Amino acid sequence: MVNVRGYISSNLAKAFLTIFIPFFLIISLVYLVKISSLTAQIQIDFLELLLLYSYSLPNIIFYTIPLSFIAAVTNTLMKLSQDNELIALYALGLRAKKVLKSILLLGILFSVLLSAISFLGIPMSKQLYNAFKEKKKSEATLNIVPGKLGQKFGEYYIYVKEKDEKSEMFHDMVIYNRTKKDEEQFFSSQKGQLNRDNHVASLLLQEGYGYTYTEEKLQQAKYRTLEVFDTKQKYRFHFQDIITYWALGKTDKHRKGRALFYLFVSFIPLLSVYLVAAFAMINPRYQSNYSFIIIFGVTFFLYLIASSLEKWGNLPSLVIAAVATFVLGRVLFEKRVARYF
Repeated sequence: MVNVRGYISSNLAKAFLTIFIPFFLIISLVYLVKISSLTAQIQIDFLELLLLYSYSLPNIIFYTIPLSFIAAVTNTLMKLSQDNELIALYALGLRAKKVLKSILLLGILFSVLLSAISFLGIPMSKQLYNAFKEKKKSEATLNIVPGKLGQKFGEYYIYVKEKDEKSEMFHDMVIYNRTKKDEEQFFSSQKGQLNRDNHVASLLLQEGYGYTYTEEKLQQAKYRTLEVFDTKQKYRFHFQDIITYWALGKTDKHRKGRALFYLFVSFIPLLSVYLVAAFAMINPRYQSNYSFIIIFGVTFFLYLIASSLEKWGNLPSLVIAAVATFVLGRVLFEKRVARYF
């Protein structure tokens, strides 16, 4: 009995890796393209790209494992059926239910792994990803490019004619700000530089003029030095612990929906075993190989339930859906397989 379980588990592991690795690489490529698109907003180097990719790994693994498991179980049971190995086991007195015991155990282990990834790994990696992205966006606003129009520094529009790369000094600067509907400010200076002090940015202007315009009057001031601070509200990322993060699901409908979705998808490896076995454990003499249809049908059915729970579900409906799916799989398995083998 131990050897049979080991044999089935070995075949399932090989099938799983054969399917998981290509899926993992394909989804990784999609996430890398998504990360690369951020370069239109922020500047990141290769190491930072790899860091962002590492933050995406929990999501990639979470969405890859359920489909890979369903496909692996289907292909393994179908292959064993077509090679008449399951028929040989039945002939030796091994019941179909016992054949599935090792697969059910693997389903439970995968479900536990997916639960840990979805409720621990994904929230943490998502927060780290957002914190990194917002930090880079904040830094990007301070990258003033000479000769470029429409650049903003806080609430100010700024134009710089040229920049000395060695001293990082700007030359021929113009700053415009509309403080109110009928009030405008305009500053010009021969030179200036960007200062960063404790995450507070400012522009130190030297040798210039300032103008304030309203409907009633125009004021002019000459200055030797003028410091303009970035008064725009900075993004302050607040990292939430896991309990606090999911506790917000009581008031946040979207987060509650994601929690229900994650829970049901985490159960997919366990819930899919009997559903798949009901159609993949066949007698090759009388039944044909429909592996692709089984994989597609079971995956579509389970993810349809998960998506419905995300939009309209609650905790009782999640429990009912999970129990009903498991019972449905067991009934189909008893009717199509267990009653014969």
